[in-house]
Amino acid sequence: MINVRTYPGTQAVARAVSLLKAFSDARPGWRLTDLARAARLHKATAHRLLAALEREGMVARDPASEHYRLGPEAIALGARAARASDLRAIVLPELQALTASSGETATLEVPVSGEMLILHEVPGGALLGAVPEVGTRWPLHATSTGKALLALQRETSLRDLLGPRLSRHTLRTIVSIGALNRDLARARRRGYAVAAEELERGYVAVGAAVQDSGGRPIAAISLGGPRVRFSARRVAALGRQVSAAAARISATLGYRDAR
Repeated sequence: MINVRTYPGTQAVARAVSLLKAFSDARPGWRLTDLARAARLHKATAHRLLAALEREGMVARDPASEHYRLGPEAIALGARAARASDLRAIVLPELQALTASSGETATLEVPVSGEMLILHEVPGGALLGAVPEVGTRWPLHATSTGKALLALQRETSLRDLLGPRLSRHTLRTIVSIGALNRDLARARRRGYAVAAEELERGYVAVGAAVQDSGGRPIAAISLGGPRVRFSARRVAALGRQVSAAAARISATLGYRDAR
């Protein structure tokens, strides 16, 4: 029987994996020196491995900031792994129930490299409605799902998650960290976040975070549709429904609210 520890190339693979594992929601970008230190590798070794990973699309380097981030191939691989996990199976009945009761489109989204990726959607029955595309990614600060996750993060980590600038998508997009923090505080009090025409003009969504057994926000679910059907009163009602569904999913995953 071959010992995998001595199999040719095993050490290089293990070192490359240690670099990839260093990337997280709290630390999506790394400079070479810091990444090498975090992975306990010599700087030259880390640089060589990162060059190979970059060629394969597993990491990407920003020439301006000299920060490494997960690349498109890593994101695609992560999305495929997430689709194959139990999360989708657990969430799907709740999405179907939300759509059946509201008539609006429900989505399951997960954070990927500073953005929200649509992992699954259940379309609403209305002729005029949202049609999210599975695999699409949107910025955290402009989506109800992204803000639902950000609301559970420490304020000091927001800059690391969001970067130095908040991109504008409509006139209503929140592009100030101060204003975003106030909006996140409201989301924490309500138990759900609202994105009212912040991503696209005329589109409104409510989202709530899903937490794992350790209390970490790992995903979010939402209901979204055209502004004409999302009055303030209905937004509040749908928000409570989404929040309750997210709480049930979190409980299934083992989360227990200590409050």
